[in-house]
Order: sequence, then C-alpha cells, then structure tokens
Amino acid sequence: MAQSIQAIRGMNDLLPADTSVWQQVEQVIRATVQAYGYSEMRMPIVEQTSLFCRAIGEVTDVVEKEMYTFEDRSGDSLSLRPEGTAGCVRAALEHSLIYNQEQRLWYMGPMFRHERPQKGRYRQFHQLGVEVFGLNGPDIDAEIIALTYDLWQKLGIASDLCLELNTLGSNEERKVYKESLVKFLEAHFDDLDEDSRRRTHTNPLRVLDSKDEKVQAILADAPVLFDFLGAESKAHFEQLQSMLTAMGIKFKLNPRLVRGLDYYNLTVFEWTTNALGAQGTVCGGGRYDGLVEQLGGKATPAVGFGLGLERLMLLLTTLGKVAPKSAVDVYVCGMGTNIEGEQMKLAHELRAALPTARIMNHCGGGNFKRLLKRADKVEARVAVILGDNEVQNGTVAIKDLKSTEQVEVARAEAAAKIAALLAQ
Repeated sequence: MAQSIQAIRGMNDLLPADTSVWQQVEQVIRATVQAYGYSEMRMPIVEQTSLFCRAIGEVTDVVEKEMYTFEDRSGDSLSLRPEGTAGCVRAALEHSLIYNQEQRLWYMGPMFRHERPQKGRYRQFHQLGVEVFGLNGPDIDAEIIALTYDLWQKLGIASDLCLELNTLGSNEERKVYKESLVKFLEAHFDDLDEDSRRRTHTNPLRVLDSKDEKVQAILADAPVLFDFLGAESKAHFEQLQSMLTAMGIKFKLNPRLVRGLDYYNLTVFEWTTNALGAQGTVCGGGRYDGLVEQLGGKATPAVGFGLGLERLMLLLTTLGKVAPKSAVDVYVCGMGTNIEGEQMKLAHELRAALPTARIMNHCGGGNFKRLLKRADKVEARVAVILGDNEVQNGTVAIKDLKSTEQVEVARAEAAAKIAALLAQ
C-alpha cells in the first residue's frame, strides 16, 4: 500500500465544519469594511524577496528567519508573502493608485512564515489587512481603530479585547531615542538575554517588546520614547486619544509597544485579550508614512492594520461566540419510477425561484427512510418530496424538519411555501 501524504506541518486543512464558521466571520468582516467605504485589493502571494527586505527591514526576525524564499527557474529570488502591507504598497505604486490621491483599501488572504507552529500561530495563516494612503491626520488613525472596534461589537467580543496604544514619533525623534536606548542597553548588556543582546545594535526598539521577565525588569529604568518627542508628534497622539475617547473607545497607553516591523512611525496599536494565554494579540497596526517613498514612490502618508484570522477564530470559539452552520436549507428527494429526472428538474426550478436558498438534490436512490435520514444528516430545514402521485397531480410534499409537519401543495406554490418556512 502506498504511503499516505500528509499536510505540511503548520499548514492546516479547514474542514467543512471549520469553513462554515470562517464564512460567517468573513461575511461580517466584508460587511464592516465595505460599510466604511473601503475597496478590496487582491495581490499575488509571491513577490520579489527584495520587496520584503526593503519594506520590513533586513534585521527583523521576519526577514532573517521566517520567510519562505526560493529561486525560480530564471534565478530570481522570490518569497511567499509574510505580511500584506508591502505587497499592497507595491501594487498601489505599480498601478498609480496613490499618486496625489487618497485610497482606502482592504484585502484578505493567506500569509506565510516559517516559525514554530503552536496554538494560534501557523506557518500558513490568514490576515485581514486595511491600508489607507494620502491622509496624515490623527482622524484617519482613529477611524481605522473605530473600524476594528465595530467589528468586535458585531462579533460580540468587544468586552474581551483591550486596545493598547503608543506613539513612535518621527524618524528623527526615534533616531535620537535609539541612541539613548542603546547606551542604556550596553550598560546592562551582560544581564540581557541572547535575543536582546543581538537586537541591541540591530533593532534596539524590539528589545522593549521582550517577553523575558528579567529584561522587562531592567527596562523599568530605560529611557521612554515619549520624552524625546516634539510638539507636533505629541499633538498628533493627544488628538488621537481625544477622538477615541469621544467615540467611547477605551484604551490603555503602553510605552513599550513598538510592533515587530521597521516601517512604523507615530501611531501604533494592538488589540489584545487575556482569553488565549500567550497568543494574546489579535490585531495590530499603525502609521507608516515613510514606506511608500522607501519603495520608490513619492512621500505619502499611510496607516493600516493586520488582523490574524486564525487568532480571531480561536478567540471566538474559546468564548463560544460562533458555531458551525448547516450548508443546506432545502433537501429535494424522490421515490418512484424513473423519478430522478423529474426530481432534478424540481430542484432546478426551486433554485431559480429561491436564489438565496441552499438547495441540495438527493442522488443515489434508496428507500424513503434513507432519504429523510440523509436530509437530517445535512441538517436541512425543509425536505421536498416528489413521488409518482405528486408528478401526476402536479403537487409536491413539503416536510418541515423542525416541527415534522408535512403538507402537500401545488408545485407552482412550492417556492412560496418553502420561503415562508425558511423565514421562520
């Protein structure tokens, strides 16, 4: 017997019960971003490796250790996208979407990172991304945060998430701060963990995000970035806080919040939860005003966020907010002489008359008991039964599988009767 082939570790199958839940959540997501007037983008999952090196930063964990990179037959270095922002900026530049114009965009799809798989963290994962170009005020920062808050409310998890907020100031302010931070870290170098030592001279801001308790105790006396900000950066942050407060969105200031990618400036934020243990960040983002210019475009203000769908699904199922939903509303079945053709014709008529209903036609024959058992198994709401007598009389039998009540109606009236039952 041939050896069975299994999925790649960290790249998971979504079975019908899983996709039912995903579809429900994706429908809420699409409705929410579209309600804000955002337009969908769809980018390829493979890009030139240099795009991510330039956008994310060559000394980040993503580029150094986590990307799936390979050479194609032409010798070009390509990578599976580890995040969506860089590809969205590349596409917007390539198709002249953001030259002297405002764009509010969203996308949803798979991303890839080669890291240790664990609950809520996978090598192929899915993200919702929202990106806004051409607006530099705190009002658009507040709007995208409000969008995420609206999404939490619609999903019934707003009370289970906490908004953490910080500002990274301008590049110039951050450069001065980094010099001060590096001096502080060098003074405590022997007490730092291995990752923090490595990052001290390559990406010192990431040390602030260390999960090592000993390092965090040392950082209690570290210089604070906010003390290095000028009046303009402080005003931007204060106005953002005022707008969030006016909308009733609560937040917690976190001066250690820096996010994991190099391109952020000014506003950064994360939505976190205590319900998932160590995997507590569900959504994060911020402002990245220098990225468009960094990738070859004209200087363009930009802000956005990424939302991990696997993490969101884990939170929703942990809190019992979603459950699998039946894929079938109506089950059409028949018993009789050469009934299959007439049964299929009936299913076709019902699909035309009820375009939003999910209608399954029974195939494979069997006795009446088997037909109804199959209708119950697919969790149909209504069974439509056709036999020789019904065909001769121009009628159908309609069985309400919830109340078990069965009635016979004229075939021309079947769609109206089914619609009434589905509306209950």
